[in-house]
Amino acid sequence: MLLAAGCGEQRGTEPGSGDPVTASANPAELASREITDDFMRAHIIELSDDKYEGRGPGSRGDEAARQYLAEEMAKLGLEPGAADGSWQQPFDLVGVHAQQPEAWNFTKGDGTLTLRQWDQFIVSSGVQAERAAVEDAEVVFVGYGIQAPEYQWDDFGDADLDGKVLLIMNNDPDWDPDLFAGETRLYYGRWRYKYESAARQGAVGAIIIHTSPSAGYPWQVVQTSWTGTQFELPAGDEPRSQALAWVTEDAAMQLVSMAGFDLNTLRESADNRDFEPVPLGITTSIAMDIELERVSSANVLGLIPGSDPELRNEVVIYTAHHDHLGIGTPNEAGDNIYNGAMDNASGVAQTLAIAKAIKALPQAPRRSILVALVGAEEQGLLGSQYYASNPTFPAGKIAANINYDGGNIWGHTHDVTYIGLGKSSIDQIVQRIAAEQGRVVKPDQFPDRGYFYRSDQFNFAKIGVPALYLDQGTEFVDKPAGWGKEQVNHYTDVNYHQPSDEYDPGWNLDGMVADALLGYWTGIAIANADEMPVWNEGDEFEAARLEALAAESE
Repeated sequence: MLLAAGCGEQRGTEPGSGDPVTASANPAELASREITDDFMRAHIIELSDDKYEGRGPGSRGDEAARQYLAEEMAKLGLEPGAADGSWQQPFDLVGVHAQQPEAWNFTKGDGTLTLRQWDQFIVSSGVQAERAAVEDAEVVFVGYGIQAPEYQWDDFGDADLDGKVLLIMNNDPDWDPDLFAGETRLYYGRWRYKYESAARQGAVGAIIIHTSPSAGYPWQVVQTSWTGTQFELPAGDEPRSQALAWVTEDAAMQLVSMAGFDLNTLRESADNRDFEPVPLGITTSIAMDIELERVSSANVLGLIPGSDPELRNEVVIYTAHHDHLGIGTPNEAGDNIYNGAMDNASGVAQTLAIAKAIKALPQAPRRSILVALVGAEEQGLLGSQYYASNPTFPAGKIAANINYDGGNIWGHTHDVTYIGLGKSSIDQIVQRIAAEQGRVVKPDQFPDRGYFYRSDQFNFAKIGVPALYLDQGTEFVDKPAGWGKEQVNHYTDVNYHQPSDEYDPGWNLDGMVADALLGYWTGIAIANADEMPVWNEGDEFEAARLEALAAESE
């Protein structure tokens, strides 16, 4: 397979080795050997060390991690990639620490239902103020809380929801592949969309009903992710609700039962285009004092200038987020440091390994390469959102984004997961390279979890950049069918966003090496091609791409 001029032909990898199989190694193949287990393992061990205190945004651990990454980029021979000639692109954050009440009361007539914080509800502030309050607001069930004219779907209709508290189902309709995307969760199914959608209706509060299947993770992730200080970019003029909450399914059942309804019946009614919001006749009040702090974090940017005098003004951007949750609620063992070894020290390690390999080429690719280790991803993709709004290359000059969020710690696989498969012309490149590795490319293997909208490639896609997120496969060499998905699900259920996401010396990084090699070859193929990738016709991000390209031609 001809990748591009100057790159030669990639010969694949032997299962379990990660070393290129070559008849006569060319320079690109020799450079690819810089992607090694030892290199990546060392970075994972370092970044997940307790001394970085979980790399919470704006913390001393965050600052130390960013300094470490800038120094490592310099050692690799990258150039500072920020607009001011430095390694870091700083951005301001507002920390919002709501003092959650121990109980939340809901009233109907003479009856009162009291929910318990932590066990039954988690609530945070939707406003960047010293106090958030909801007073005697009616609770209204609004189904999925979605307005999607392209699917002729509107859960709000003509209802006046100003000043209400909305009770919302998670996910999006998933029973028909022609309605939304079937089992594949879209942005409409994400918690962020639900809260944004409620605020646009003038709601003072929004409550999402949690179930593990609809969220893609257990209740413990809500508990650890939505408590403590929540960071946001400084507020603009966008509509905001006062209170943003989650409740358990059992709590939601009790709530609607008090109103004389059955939750399952309500959910069934919401699975229709003619659904209308259901006032529950329940009122509620809640108030929270809020501690506000202003801090800063940064994206760490390293540049490899392109070798083509014209194409060097275009760029392929590799991303991985360097942050995690910092110091938070202790687990049963008393550990309160959320080290984020898998999420996402492993993604950072892969991205740095790719940068090392590209720098080992005798000549840089035609287009420039930018390594963007972005911050505050766990708070809502904030670092990549800031970069997308303040890019160092115009959106129309960004050829592609290749993102790593997590890594394969269980060994070599016969397959690889490409989150975003079917959306752009990058598909053909990835499939050809994976085939030479002896692997099969599969789309998101957990489509109901909506991973395309949950990591940093989403912000690049929103400004029109063709993007992909490479994730581990699930068909492991010498393992029985189903073993791989069991490992992924165990990680999600036990370690995801928990203090237990720590480095383990027993991790097998053979598959991580192969996945990094796939990203290496994909990136240099795109960087050396005559034309930039394109979204497939009709894709949701095609219009943004055409707009970005038009802006460059003016």
